[in-house]
Amino acid sequence: MGDWVVIAEYYSDVWRTEFICRGQETKDEALKALRAALHTYLPSKNIVEKRRRVYRFADQESYVVVIKGKLTEWECTLRIAELISDSTDPAVAERAEMDDGAAEPVDGPRDRIPPGY
Repeated sequence: MGDWVVIAEYYSDVWRTEFICRGQETKDEALKALRAALHTYLPSKNIVEKRRRVYRFADQESYVVVIKGKLTEWECTLRIAELISDSTDPAVAERAEMDDGAAEPVDGPRDRIPPGY
């Protein structure tokens, strides 16, 4: 079982990542939720939307949304992501596990619980 999310990334004084939709079991479910969010997602800022433009990246798994308000224009990137330790791809999930007995950490991204927690 996978664990996919839809996220928004934007700049508002600092770079921020906002989880829009969590708990999607498959990539297809996450893509469906992503495409629904393209036309409904609003930032936590108070923007009165006058126009929305959506730009698609070539991978078709990431989009830039530009919302034109009365006074400002706001931009964000919407995309999907998978929790690597729950990946349905065994190679990805295996690399995500840390071998506590290894002298050096396994190559690649992984989830980790810090010692003492």
